[in-house]
Amino acid sequence: MKTYIHVNQHVIRSNKKNGVSEDPITVKRGRTNTYCSELRILGESRVVYGGNDKPILPCGARVVIETDNEVEIIR
Repeated sequence: MKTYIHVNQHVIRSNKKNGVSEDPITVKRGRTNTYCSELRILGESRVVYGGNDKPILPCGARVVIETDNEVEIIR
């Protein structure tokens, strides 16, 4: 199953504005989302830009990292 990783810009802006530290990285595998601040991709991956016309993920992400390999959440 393919894993998609993207950075949520809204969380980064909110963290900066409100002085909080929510995890801005989303790791999406199937219907499961895991949030973190650091991860390691154990194998090959690729970065994909969907262009201006269509987001790649339903959340609106237009740039993602795709991998079929395991992803290790560090923190």
